[in-house]
Amino acid sequence: MADPPGCCHPCATCLLCLYSCHWVTPKKRKGLKTSKCDYSWFLFLFCVFLFTLVWLYFAIIILNDFHNFNEFIFKQRKLWLDWSLVLLIATAMLITYSAVLLVLALCLQLCGQPLKLHWLHKILLILTALVVAAAFTGLGIKWAEEWRSARISLQATGPFLHIGIVGGMTLLAWPLASFIYRTCNKGLKVFLLLVYCAVMIALYLAPLGITSPCIMEENQLPPKPALVGHRGAPMLAPENTLMSLHKAVDCDVQVFETDVMVSADGVPFLMHDEELTRTTNVQAVFPERAALNSTAFNWTDLQQLDAGSWFLERRPFPTVQSLSAGDRYQVTKQRIPSLEQALEAAKQSNISIMFDLRPENHSDYQSFVNATLKVILQSGIPLQQVLWLPDGFREEVKQQAPGVQQIYGRKRLQNEKEPLLQVNLPYQDMSSEEIRQYRQDNISVNLYVVNQPWLFSVLWCTGVSSVTTNACQVLKEMKHPIWLLPSSTYLMIWIVVDCASLLVILWAFLLLKYVRCLSPSRARSSETDVLLTKINSLMQE
Repeated sequence: MADPPGCCHPCATCLLCLYSCHWVTPKKRKGLKTSKCDYSWFLFLFCVFLFTLVWLYFAIIILNDFHNFNEFIFKQRKLWLDWSLVLLIATAMLITYSAVLLVLALCLQLCGQPLKLHWLHKILLILTALVVAAAFTGLGIKWAEEWRSARISLQATGPFLHIGIVGGMTLLAWPLASFIYRTCNKGLKVFLLLVYCAVMIALYLAPLGITSPCIMEENQLPPKPALVGHRGAPMLAPENTLMSLHKAVDCDVQVFETDVMVSADGVPFLMHDEELTRTTNVQAVFPERAALNSTAFNWTDLQQLDAGSWFLERRPFPTVQSLSAGDRYQVTKQRIPSLEQALEAAKQSNISIMFDLRPENHSDYQSFVNATLKVILQSGIPLQQVLWLPDGFREEVKQQAPGVQQIYGRKRLQNEKEPLLQVNLPYQDMSSEEIRQYRQDNISVNLYVVNQPWLFSVLWCTGVSSVTTNACQVLKEMKHPIWLLPSSTYLMIWIVVDCASLLVILWAFLLLKYVRCLSPSRARSSETDVLLTKINSLMQE
């Protein structure tokens, strides 16, 4: 198989060597042809690349919630690791491998070389497909809500994904045109052209189905959502500590969100996990009691625990590395705060405090509610600064502390006896239409946990009232959504991209047609020159 113009022999040989894993000389290469099986493997390679590319998109999206996954693994295995790094490194390796192979195959096709994929590459491609399939399966079984996160992400990335996919499919016109002009199978030519044209038409019309709340005029943008510090500012200080509360205040949060438990001697304190092992040194101080529920410890025992050093040792967030020496010292001095201490700090900082009371399935839960209410009423904090989340004994709470704001962890019902004023839900549980409707009905909507700027931007454009976040220091600095496009501007971008793509595709097919027609004439001219040279040499003899 001869190399087409513009494709040098060394380049073609090197490409084929990398793709087929053995050195093929130009003489041997002339006898090689691409079989139907080879084309099948090329199609499989293309599908694996797309499959891995989709997984890379999912991996980036689920980074918003990956701290929850790290906590889940710790509860199961007592091993702390930032698994997001493992995920990204593994995904980058898979996508890089399949992308390099695909680029090699496309270059070989443009150079008119056979596609002889080595058996080792075939095995690795099958393993890549199986690994990605297993990752998607595990995601669907253990973390199904992330599928809804992906749907939300399309509101932020849809317009740009459309441009990227159109660009990628446009570039495929070159190897496709090269293959169509080279093959003699008319049926295959027609099939490939029809499929390609159908895909491009669908892509050109795709914006008709793309919706995003950020496609709006500047003057229609709702106010920026208020920030709720998830356990304080857990990227800057140990979660559920007074230092975390003060760091959250520095980030301009309006609400400190936390979790409350009650000690064995009736003192409410801040703690999220049912066990103390993740966020304290209980294994060193009370090794024989480390596995006990947090509520089994009395307040004197809890005050002996270090609630800060784990933050420096395990580094739950990359931001820990950038802490100043003063902050690091302050971290080591943190202890488990009581609810009374947290209420006093919230009162002095003039921020609200919102909390869950755990564990809700405890046999003494009613006494927990009473102990918590007693501390709230004695603290002197204005009751409107207290946001009550627990559903258990809610009516008793309303009677004893009518000024406390009631926050509901559910959507409103059709026959609601008492209208909801504030709801607190996972961000995956509410659609853009529901958020807009709640906003029109003066219902405050707080969504959790929102860490990534792209997600915050989508919810901002939608009109959510507030978001609970681990990254208050990041969202605080956002003065505007990441992007905001008027519909007229998006329409113009859509038309320009589609027209440019169509022109490039036509140019690719016409140019390769011209080069194809030019090659035989050059070959005939070369043969004529050789013949004249021979005749001239004979005449001289």
